[in-house]
Amino acid sequence: MALLPRKREEGFSFQREKGNRVMPARPISVAAKAAMFAISLSFLTAVTGSATECPEASGIEVLPSPVAPWKGAPLRVVFTSDRPIDGELSLIGPQGDVAARSSQRHGGPPYFWYAEVASPAAGNWQVKLTREKAQGDCATLTRQVAVRATAPPRPGSVKGSVWPIRGTWNRANENLYSAWVEKLFDAPIEATLSWPALHEVLRDRQRNFLFNHLGLGEDQMGQIIKPDCADLPYFLRAYFAFKMGLPFGYAKCTRGGAGQPPRCYEWWNIQNEDVRNLPPPEPPKPAATTAFNGFFGQGAQPVAKTSGKIGAEVKPPRVPPRPPGLAPGFGHYLKYAIAESVHSGSGRTAARDDNTDYYPIPLSQDDLRPGVVYADPYGHLLVLTKRVAQTDGAAGVFLAVDAQPDGTVARKRFWRGNFLFAQDAALGSPGFKRFRPVVRGGAGLRRLANAEIAKEPNYRDFSLDQSKLGVEDFYDKMDDLMSPAPLDPLRAMQEAMKSLEEQVRARVTSVENGRKYQLSGRGDASMPDGAAIFETTGAWEDFATPSRDLRLLIAIDVVRGFPDRVARRPGRYAMPAGKSVADVKAELAGVLASDLGARKFAYTRSDGSQWTLSVKEVIDRVRDLEMAYNVNDCVELRWGAPANSEEAATCKRNAPQTQRAKMSDYRPWFQERRRPPRT
Repeated sequence: MALLPRKREEGFSFQREKGNRVMPARPISVAAKAAMFAISLSFLTAVTGSATECPEASGIEVLPSPVAPWKGAPLRVVFTSDRPIDGELSLIGPQGDVAARSSQRHGGPPYFWYAEVASPAAGNWQVKLTREKAQGDCATLTRQVAVRATAPPRPGSVKGSVWPIRGTWNRANENLYSAWVEKLFDAPIEATLSWPALHEVLRDRQRNFLFNHLGLGEDQMGQIIKPDCADLPYFLRAYFAFKMGLPFGYAKCTRGGAGQPPRCYEWWNIQNEDVRNLPPPEPPKPAATTAFNGFFGQGAQPVAKTSGKIGAEVKPPRVPPRPPGLAPGFGHYLKYAIAESVHSGSGRTAARDDNTDYYPIPLSQDDLRPGVVYADPYGHLLVLTKRVAQTDGAAGVFLAVDAQPDGTVARKRFWRGNFLFAQDAALGSPGFKRFRPVVRGGAGLRRLANAEIAKEPNYRDFSLDQSKLGVEDFYDKMDDLMSPAPLDPLRAMQEAMKSLEEQVRARVTSVENGRKYQLSGRGDASMPDGAAIFETTGAWEDFATPSRDLRLLIAIDVVRGFPDRVARRPGRYAMPAGKSVADVKAELAGVLASDLGARKFAYTRSDGSQWTLSVKEVIDRVRDLEMAYNVNDCVELRWGAPANSEEAATCKRNAPQTQRAKMSDYRPWFQERRRPPRT
C-alpha cells in the first residue's frame, strides 16, 4: 500500500501582503483553518510503491518549495532518502515533458537529490526518482506536485505563537534539515568558504533551497543576521523551523563554574516567550480627566507607575517593539530572544542532563549528519555540514561551519586543531550533539528527555559513549570513522598541514578585522580580568582572539607531533613496505619542515602594506603567539614580528602596559594549552 503524506499544516493563518509588510492576522475559525489546511496540502500526494514490496519507499521524503508552488515562482524540489539508493531525479511537467533532471546524489546519510525549474507551468507535476538496477515497484518512486496558476494566499501571524506550527519534528524533517544545511554550505573540498555574516549565505538562492519559501519575499527584506559561534546552531535550527512551521525553543543556562558544568534553569519557546524579551505592551489609553480638566485646560495625563521612589522615572523598555509581519517578527525573535539568551555554555551541559537543548549521540557515520553540533570544552561550537567519504587518493573528512564574534561564518574540516576534546567535569560534556526534538504536550511545547529519545522510533540515538572516551581514544575513533581503510602516512600528514594552513588563513581575517577596529578611532578595547578574557562582550569579544589563538597553538602542536602520532599507532597507517617505523617517522619529519616552509600567506601591516609569511615561520613564532591575542596591539606584534625587524618597522601602537602585564600573568594558560575553568 502507498505511503500517506505526513501532516503539513495546522492552524496556518494566511493574509495578503501590502508591500513588504504582512498585515496582522485576525483570529480564524476552525472551519477556515481546515480550508486553508486543504489548500496547503494541495501539492502533496502519496509516494507510489508499496512499503512492503519496496522498503526504500519508507525512508523517503519530498519537499517542494515554495510552500505553495505557483507558476510565478521557481519550483525547487528536494528528494531525501535514508538509504544510499542510486537514481536520477526528474521534474516532469503537466504535458509530460522533463523540465529538469539530476543524477547527482548528495549527502550520506541522509542522501538527497535536488532539481529546480525557473518558470514552472501551472498544473500537476511529477517528481520522479528513476532507480538504477531496480525492478518492479522499486524502479521508480514518484510524488505529485500541484503548481497553481495564480498567486496563493500568503501566510501571516497567528496569536500566541511567534510563527504558526504546521508540522512536527520527525525523521523526515530531520533529513530535510540535514539536506538543507549541507546544500547551504556545500562546495568542493578544496574551496575556501567564508562569509562576513550568515545573512549573505541565506540570501544566496543557489545555496538556500528555502529561499522565499513562504512566498513573503522574506529573504529579500535586508535583515541582518550575524550570529556568533553559540548563536549559529540556534539560528540555523530556528530558520529551518520558521520556514517549515516546526516547534522551536531555547534554554537559558549558566556558564558553569566552581567545579560545576553549565546548567540550564529556564526554557522558552515560540508559544511561551520569556516575558523579559517580549515587546512592551501597548501604551495605556488616556485617563479620564478630573473636574478641573487639568492645568491650563489640558486633559490630565495618566501618572506612570514608579519604583516607589518619588520622582523615579520609568525606564524605557530594553527590547524594542516587535515589528508587524511574520518575517520581520522572526528577525526580531532571532536578535532579541535567541541571541540575548544562548551562549557557549548551552552546548557544554552534562551528558546525562535532561534539561538541555542538546543531547549526546553515538560516534557513527549514520549519526554524524549535517546539522549535528560539536561543543568543545573551551567554549566553541561548530555545525557539521558534510561527510566526504574516503577514496583511494584521499582521506575521509567531516566538514563543519562556525561563526566568530565578528560575525564571520566559515567552513572548517574536522581535525584536532578545530575540534578540541577534553574530559573535565568542571567544563561540562564536550563532543557531538543534536538538538532535542520539541514536541507538543498537554501543557504546550516541551522537549523530549533522554529516555524518550532513546525509545522514539524517529531518533533512538541518545548515547553516553563519548563521555567514556579518553582524549586519544576520541580522536582515534574519529580517524577510524572518517577513513576506515589504513591511510598513507605522508598523505595523512599533508591533510593535517592543509588544515593548519586553513586555520592560519582564517586568523588573517580575524587580525585584519582588529586592525580595522583600530582605524575606526574608537580607542582601546577594555580587557577583562582572568578567565573572562575568553568569554565577554563588546570590542574585546569581537576583535581580540584569545580562544582562537589557543586553538591555533593546539593545532600547531598537533602538526609538529604528527610523526610521533604515526609512530604511536603504526597499525592505523599503510606503512611503506621495507621501512621501519623509525624510518617513516624520520621521513615525515623531513617533509614536515619543507612543506610548511612552502605554504605562504600574506597579512596587511599597520601602514596597509602586505607582508608574506610561511606557515613554518608561524610555527617558529609559537612562543610569541602566546601573547598575540590583544586587539590593542599592532598587527605586526600579533603575528610575532621580531623586534627591530623590517617587518616590525610599521608597528605604531601597543596595548597599554596594564594589559600587557595581565597577559604575562595569563601566559601559562597558553603555554600549557589549557583554558582555565570559570571561578
